[in-house]
Amino acid sequence: MRSAARAMRARLAWRQRLQRWRARRRDPATALFRGLRIRLTLWYSGVLAVSMLLAGIGLYFGAERLVLQPITRDVDRQVALMAQDWAREERPPCPLPGTSGGSRATAPVSFYAVCFEVDEEELRPTGDVEEQDPEPPHAFLDDALARRAIAQGTASDIVDGGDEVGALYRSAQLVRDPSSGSVLGVVQGGRSIAEQQSALSALRTILLVLGGVALLVATLGGLFLSGRALAPARLAFARQQAFIADASHELRTPLTLLRANAEVLLRRRHRLDPEDAALLEDIVAETAHMDHLASNLLTLARLDAGRLQLEYEVVDLSELAAAIARRVTALAAERRIEVDVVADGPAVVVGDRRALEQAALILVDNALKYSPPGGRVTLRTGTSDGEAHLAVTDTGVGIDPAHLPRLGERFYRVDKARSRETGGVGLGLAIARGIATAHGGALRIESQPGRGTTATLAFPANGPGRAPKP
Repeated sequence: MRSAARAMRARLAWRQRLQRWRARRRDPATALFRGLRIRLTLWYSGVLAVSMLLAGIGLYFGAERLVLQPITRDVDRQVALMAQDWAREERPPCPLPGTSGGSRATAPVSFYAVCFEVDEEELRPTGDVEEQDPEPPHAFLDDALARRAIAQGTASDIVDGGDEVGALYRSAQLVRDPSSGSVLGVVQGGRSIAEQQSALSALRTILLVLGGVALLVATLGGLFLSGRALAPARLAFARQQAFIADASHELRTPLTLLRANAEVLLRRRHRLDPEDAALLEDIVAETAHMDHLASNLLTLARLDAGRLQLEYEVVDLSELAAAIARRVTALAAERRIEVDVVADGPAVVVGDRRALEQAALILVDNALKYSPPGGRVTLRTGTSDGEAHLAVTDTGVGIDPAHLPRLGERFYRVDKARSRETGGVGLGLAIARGIATAHGGALRIESQPGRGTTATLAFPANGPGRAPKP
């Protein structure tokens, strides 16, 4: 028994440290500015990446045009001259014997040429292509480009000429008889562009490497600069939190004194004018309302600053729900609302009992406020998918789906007039959500207009024999 008790205490202490670390990580102020910093950096990096990508694409294709265009123009020009010679002399100008550099080539790069005669649907090279020096690669002699030229008039492509030649630019042009217009054949020429393609490949690699390094440096610099830029805003936010906490704390004492003095005077109601007594009752009601508001603001400020003192212990949510139901019995009976407690199984969590009770009471109070006489409020506890939950379901008017995403925002009220009549200020759900977050959990709200609302507090389960989640 002692060893089991020691193990339970050690486990509880470990869970408390984990919950404190999670609370610091989920501190709203820290989460807010961390999210802003990351978003600013991502936007900056995204804009920079798009700009660098567009600039890199423009530079690459501009360099490709400058490097390859002179070669393609020269090949196209030479093919056009050979086609003119064939049409004028009515005999193919191929092969070109001893054309290292090409008889018509002006650059010290091998120019390959082949002429195809059209025999019905067959394409037949003229002469012996092996007589050319150097001999054209096999890929150059493929007649697919010539067939395209027959259909289109001219055609060009880039093929792989093998290890010795590399990338090869080919251009083909259809030759017709000037007098009859009949097809004589196709002239096809080409030159290696391996060196240019290699240079473009190196340029592409350099652009990718330099762009990646620049983007990485810009991202790290963006994180640093965004942190520096947000520092004044974070300081102002911290001062605002401190001001709200201090103001709320300081307001509670005079409000308490004011309310107490008004209540003392009301004890002598028989000596007071009826109008004065009514004024004192208003003072008592308003000071109670302001004291409640100040208490809520103080709680929220402590939640925001991560300074809400939480005493962790093992809490059975089913017992907590039963205790809350007993506390609200009189209020529910006054409003003719039935309160039920349903336990679907063990629901054990590690947390601060008072804080969890406060969050659950907020949900139950809202359910009672917005349920009509004769309605029903159900507190259901259980465990599913590794989560212990306490759900509060009512049979009230429900909430329009358009309002659900904003529930939990501070001072946000669906029905402002009715909330004011019932004493609500729009902070209850914000407090409940803050308490749930401080315990590593969440507040979920589901509702259907006219059919009621279900508000669920969900926490990491810690049932018997269950290890805490890391």
